Amino acid sequence: MNIVCLDLEGVLVPEIWIAFAEESGIPELRRTTRDEPDYDKLMRFRIDTLREHGLGLPQIQDVIARIDPLPGAREFLDALRERTQVIILSDTFEEFARPLMAKLGWPTLMCNSLEVGEDGTILRHHMRCEASKLTTVRALQSCGFDTIAAGDSFNDLAMIRASRAGFLFRSTPAIQAENPDLPAFPEYPELLAAITGAL
Repeated sequence: MNIVCLDLEGVLVPEIWIAFAEESGIPELRRTTRDEPDYDKLMRFRIDTLREHGLGLPQIQDVIARIDPLPGAREFLDALRERTQVIILSDTFEEFARPLMAKLGWPTLMCNSLEVGEDGTILRHHMRCEASKLTTVRALQSCGFDTIAAGDSFNDLAMIRASRAGFLFRSTPAIQAENPDLPAFPEYPELLAAITGAL
């Protein structure tokens, strides 16, 4: 049985931290996993930056509430879910994701969580498990699933490479250049056709 594992930010919805960086006027928060492969290091930097500026979860949630899926994302996801099972594997946080999942038709999401103070300050992040995307793909495979994966960032490469078929979607030129063997697509119909062909 097949199961498709998709990244969330950059694949189905805009990058949350980029949107927040633009609204808050803090350019340092534009850094994502496209720029920094070490997610733990990236999150510690983000939390420290938020604390320096007196910002917390309520301000981020306010921005997220106004984010819509990327154009065509809902239609792509609906079409894919008609063909096979789909799981969103994301390094985002459950405290961020709920309004986005509503706009995407409530797909299954596996992500992480935040520890938040009473005043809304983000104290620390908690990863669901180590190397969560790769670990989840391996667990699915141990249950008899053949995985197909797609993502755009450094933190997606392990799950893509561990899967029976894997694709880059709207990735950076640098990531594509470093991984020339991975098929890369810029549009949803192309990605849907590639996944369908791999099923």
